[in-house]
Amino acid sequence: MGQGQQEKVATSLAGAISEEISASLAPVDAELERRYPGDPGTRQPVHTVYVPGDVFAADTIRSWGHQALAALDAHAPDAASFAAVLGLSDELAEPVYTRVRAKLEREPIEDLRVDFEDGYGPRPDAEEDEAAARAARLIAEAYAKGTAAPYMGIRMKCMEAPVRDRGLRTLDIFLSGLMEAGGLPEGLVLTLPKVTYAEQVSAMVRLLEAFEKARGLEPGRIGFEIQIETSQSILATDGTATVARMIQAAEGRATGLHYGTFDYSACLGVSAAYQASDHPAADHAKAIMQVAAAGTGVRVSDGSTNVLPVGPTEKVHDAWRLHYGLTRRALARAYYQGWDMHPGHIPTRYAAVFAFYREGFEQAAARLARYANRAGGDVMDEPATAKALSGYLLRGLDCGALDIAEVARVTGLTRADLEGFAAPRRGDLTASAK
Repeated sequence: MGQGQQEKVATSLAGAISEEISASLAPVDAELERRYPGDPGTRQPVHTVYVPGDVFAADTIRSWGHQALAALDAHAPDAASFAAVLGLSDELAEPVYTRVRAKLEREPIEDLRVDFEDGYGPRPDAEEDEAAARAARLIAEAYAKGTAAPYMGIRMKCMEAPVRDRGLRTLDIFLSGLMEAGGLPEGLVLTLPKVTYAEQVSAMVRLLEAFEKARGLEPGRIGFEIQIETSQSILATDGTATVARMIQAAEGRATGLHYGTFDYSACLGVSAAYQASDHPAADHAKAIMQVAAAGTGVRVSDGSTNVLPVGPTEKVHDAWRLHYGLTRRALARAYYQGWDMHPGHIPTRYAAVFAFYREGFEQAAARLARYANRAGGDVMDEPATAKALSGYLLRGLDCGALDIAEVARVTGLTRADLEGFAAPRRGDLTASAK
């Protein structure tokens, strides 16, 4: 057939077949949209900091930043010494160190949880009532003054019978206090710990529905994180994945799944010396969480380390290396968030995060630019890869590892362009990159 000659197109099926199939799959289409809406496209914090309810104060965020900077001054006063501790390349040493210090001065905490559970413990009711009300007042004031972390909230006590009423009352006092102070902040986050049954998640949904109705809020306004700390939350007695049931039981309110390193390890009988986020039991649990949450809009967070960077410089450096290595390991496994329990942890949290995004920036940006311009190259990328590349760059921008100017220089793309690639329509992911 000569070039330019029109190809003959033949079909055998009647048009009614396509209509019939589409009609039969309409419920499936709706179910896919409902159950798997995709990532919400909002910023995910790189960590969550837990502060006991009786310790939380108006200057907590600034204090953590000052303490973290003091740790750097004492144990790694310049880029070369910090890089030597963590094994950073000469190329990364200065930009990572400079950005870490700037981050600690500007935004030392990205997500703060005032803890009324394990970090707070049992207290007289009047004392916990007052602490919950104070937490609401201080958080409302922080948002009003512009000194709040991007995300803030509380971890209540769990839904188990011995502490259930106390947890519900604390949550009511806290949310009511925020409403009395002007309303719920956009960055509000609530954490429900020690969840073992989907019915406990359903109970949390009912509670929040009742609060929204009582306060005239839009239905669904309040979401919450589910903390995974027991074996039952991963695998039910019938062999099914309980965590997947929990996501559905949340009825769209679940925002995250947070792995509880030490409670989960203890639940499985792991000896205290081996309880860590890189234990095989931890890897198994987080892999199940990750698969269950994929596509649902629910994000997964790693846990913490209990090895604190305190004492003489040698001990601080050992703790820093451990924390840095665990954070880098988590990032490579797509756990983009973790817990930090001490001000001395946040320099290495940000160092690990910034190094992760900066060392891969040029390659990821150039690769996305080739995809956007249909320029080809030595890798054949598809829409799903473009989604991952743009998501990587957006995460780097959100935390401060990257600047929009340098991303635009390499990619020729705006942030809106990146967001477009990061949130493609469902059908686009099955289309060819060509």
